[in-house]
Amino acid sequence: MKLILASKSPRRATILRNAGIRFETCGAAEIDESPLPGETAEQTALRLAEAKARQGAARMSGPAIVIGADTIVVVDGETLGKPASAEDARRMLRRLAGRTHRVVTGVAAMRLPDGASLHGAEVTEVSFALLSDRDIDAYVATREPLGKAGAYAIQGRGGRFITRIAGCYFNVVGLPLARLCKMLRDLGWQQEPGTGTE
Repeated sequence: MKLILASKSPRRATILRNAGIRFETCGAAEIDESPLPGETAEQTALRLAEAKARQGAARMSGPAIVIGADTIVVVDGETLGKPASAEDARRMLRRLAGRTHRVVTGVAAMRLPDGASLHGAEVTEVSFALLSDRDIDAYVATREPLGKAGAYAIQGRGGRFITRIAGCYFNVVGLPLARLCKMLRDLGWQQEPGTGTE
């Protein structure tokens, strides 16, 4: 059964590829990622992940499993999405510096053609070092923070600022691998023995 990743994220694709999982991609259409009034971060991430999986599934035919995911950073009750500008990235990094925040990834898997689906949210706590304005300016100048939830990439230059994580590392990158693999198995996906591919 083929896997379809409904995401434009090269980081999510890299996680699957490095895990030896064969998949195809169909970039998810642009959706409004704003939280709804009264939603928790987990609810927002799950809603968006399910929307992405449904959008991907609408363009596919089975047998296949379509995967959608969405990652949100939360610090002191404030949700940090992708920065709108370099200055917004600086603001986010100032909020994260010297604090512990939560990274929440919603992940949804939809099986075709019957439409059976599973979803869940993974939470990882990430602690940041104290950062000077010079540290922040130098990091933003690399442009790595742009397009990243919370304005940093743990697997890139941003990793130098991380002092501790509690939970799934891959969740912080954008796809909770162990949780996803269990969902896929529960939906009937099997990896071929000895090949490292599906």
